Amino acid sequence: MRICTLLLAVLGLFSSTVAAQTPEAKPVTTLGPKKQLAAVRVSGSIKLDGVLDEAAWQQAGVATDFIQNRPNPGPPEQHKTEVRILYDDAALYIGAVMHDVAPDSILRELSQRDNFGNTDFFGVFLDTYNDKLNGYGFFVTAAGVQADARYSPASGEDFAWNAVWTSRTLLQGTDWVAEMRIPYSAIRFSTQPEQSWGLNFMRNRQSTRQGFFWNNVKPEVDGFVNQWGLLTGIRDIKAPVRLSLTPYVSGYVNHFPYNQEGVRNSTTSFNGGADVKYGINESFTLDATLVPDFGQVISDNQVLNLTPFEVQFNENRQFFTEGTELFNKGNLFYSRRIGSQPMGLYQVEGQLQSGERIVRNPAETRLLNATKVSGRTSKGLGIGLFNAVSKEAHAEVANEATGESRRITTQPLTNYSIAVLDQSLKNNSFVSLINTNVTRGGRTYDANVTGGLLRLANKSNSYALDASLIYSRRRGKQFGQEQDVSDPDGFKYQVGVGKIGGQFQWRLSHGIESETYNISDLGIQFGNNFISQVAELNYSKFKPFWKVNRFSSYFVVENRYLFRPTLYQNLGFYHGANTTFTKNFLSLGYNLDVNLHNNDYFEPRVFPLGRYYVRVPANVGLNGWLSSDYRKKLALDFNWGYRAFARDGDRPRRLGYSLSLSPRYRVNNQLNFRYNLGWDLRSHQIGYAGVLSPDEVRGFTHLEDMRAAGDPLLGRRDVVTVNNTVSGNYTFNNRMSFTIRTRHYVSHVKYQEFIRLRPGAQEETVDYQGNRNTTFNAFNVDAFYEWWFAPGSQVSIVWKNAGSTFLRADQATPLYFDNLGSTINTPHNNSVSVRILYFLDYVDLKRKRPAGS
Repeated sequence: MRICTLLLAVLGLFSSTVAAQTPEAKPVTTLGPKKQLAAVRVSGSIKLDGVLDEAAWQQAGVATDFIQNRPNPGPPEQHKTEVRILYDDAALYIGAVMHDVAPDSILRELSQRDNFGNTDFFGVFLDTYNDKLNGYGFFVTAAGVQADARYSPASGEDFAWNAVWTSRTLLQGTDWVAEMRIPYSAIRFSTQPEQSWGLNFMRNRQSTRQGFFWNNVKPEVDGFVNQWGLLTGIRDIKAPVRLSLTPYVSGYVNHFPYNQEGVRNSTTSFNGGADVKYGINESFTLDATLVPDFGQVISDNQVLNLTPFEVQFNENRQFFTEGTELFNKGNLFYSRRIGSQPMGLYQVEGQLQSGERIVRNPAETRLLNATKVSGRTSKGLGIGLFNAVSKEAHAEVANEATGESRRITTQPLTNYSIAVLDQSLKNNSFVSLINTNVTRGGRTYDANVTGGLLRLANKSNSYALDASLIYSRRRGKQFGQEQDVSDPDGFKYQVGVGKIGGQFQWRLSHGIESETYNISDLGIQFGNNFISQVAELNYSKFKPFWKVNRFSSYFVVENRYLFRPTLYQNLGFYHGANTTFTKNFLSLGYNLDVNLHNNDYFEPRVFPLGRYYVRVPANVGLNGWLSSDYRKKLALDFNWGYRAFARDGDRPRRLGYSLSLSPRYRVNNQLNFRYNLGWDLRSHQIGYAGVLSPDEVRGFTHLEDMRAAGDPLLGRRDVVTVNNTVSGNYTFNNRMSFTIRTRHYVSHVKYQEFIRLRPGAQEETVDYQGNRNTTFNAFNVDAFYEWWFAPGSQVSIVWKNAGSTFLRADQATPLYFDNLGSTINTPHNNSVSVRILYFLDYVDLKRKRPAGS
């Protein structure tokens, strides 16, 4: 009753908020006339020094009269920005002058590449096929730090993409100047004799936290690239031979704490390989990495996973984050599958013969090569082909008596491939076809997924229909077994319609995932077998009012059923809002969710689903956050959360609490520190407690009966998690930096009672005397020195320190400092590596070659 009352109050609050802030006039969501700028061809050289003193700059047209986008959309800028564009046979040149009131109004914090920091910046956007969907962004800060990004419907704004280009900035009195040279090898365009490109410019004035665009970008209009202006005047240019080679050499010194007999605890290794980029034609580029080395990527944030689903880790390998917008269509590609844990990693122990021990069992497969071919034709057809091959993985075992060794295969030779066709349509619409395939050597099963996507918007881009249909298939034998894979063909479909423009937006959607739908060989999914209906309402106030800049809120209702058999799963209501205050730029928001009884069919981990499930009482969750002004030397992010469950008979009431505090301090424009403390408590949680072994059930009739029936063992437990992360960064200049990050994570699980779960969610307390308490600790140090000594060329030195402990039963402890001390004192793996990359561009090499050679 209390939950229903609270829900009605939330609905009333949401309705009154919308009614109180609905504008008197109907908001305009149509696009205005596009601005145009003509580029001027130059014959002489342009010196990139931040001084626009060549005569050609004065002959070029000026783009000015920028329009504010944030915090108050609409007004013209007070401090003028002036931009000019030149071009020749090799590159595009952009010269921009940002006028200001005083030098100290121009903020100039140094940062790493693709990280703006607390600084002013200028950016240019190019839609070289003028399809109003896909584009490039090139940025430079007032401190001279570069950033670049790709824009697409699949990936949005993707700063993982990197190009090789040059820029210079200069402070001139009360102004600052940005000068850019973007070679044609960094972008793709058609073979038309006269080019017509989408164009926009952006200026960020950090002292007032204002953002300005040359061609007005309205926040109430759906899309970004479709709101750019037009660049004209570029004639008779040809795409150069886009061929570049980035060879690398790397060396490692590794120290392992445990010195088994016959195994060295210190090793050295040297690696070499290369990345190749080749422009097949004016539209398509081949990217390949040969014998790649990913040993210098930042460590994963390891956690204790008590859920029935896998943990999704971030992708930090540049090859798999750069230029992958086409391959991310439909969310069917989880790149961490490539080079991941071998399928038979944990099967080795069961294959040991008498007297054998495991000498070596690699936890990752080695990638031999990976290739991407992608591009878009002048008709708007995007084509992407991806292929990667991982090497066989083997465990090495040895007989302690005879010394003989043998290898056990843990992963067959595996090929991963993706093919994408993506046709851009009018009105910010598209239709796409995607196929992913995993082919394994031997008799191990193969997997194939094919999907189609569609988005159709009306002419004013205010309403849209979206739909998807995906089909999955697996064929072959389970790895290391003779039985066929158990998954027949599966499918997923989803259809949605809604209003996508204006202050008030809505969407209705319906979807089904079959019980055999499985994309996990090259994708990632968190459960299947459901029917879902969702209704969404969103209201945003883009203009400042009262004491706040912007305000946005949402309300969502979702109803879910199990697909087969068709059983009720969950009914949830979700509401949230956020805003930023005008004067101090304090941002805050909250999220509220109400779940009216949930049947969890996945937690028991018994398949097929439906017979067993955990009944989760109705519950209410509320969390909030605030973030202070990052312009200040000291800034703070704070998050909190609370969840309360309805009473479940005479059992203790379930509760959840979480807090996160993250202060950051900027010492000066080169040095900054950040600290994050996270604390989370789940009190009286009921969850899967594992499998009972034959030794545990022997002598206990009720446990033997439970094991024979296949009934799952659940546990009522408290879970306390603490996460501490400290990081510091010193940036020497706009090409050289040092970063260090230290993380300690501890999660403690204490069981209070154990429960036998019978079919139909019947729970029965069992007299199980086992101790399943657990404490997991993870400790990592990652230190990176990076020096971009030339465009596209880098030296990096990395030190990585890692250690973890998994304490069970009586050794498990909730005491934080005991865990920290024992983790630090536990022997750690250490690795020091040096890597050198050198970028070689065919065009530059040809230009420098002596005449007659």
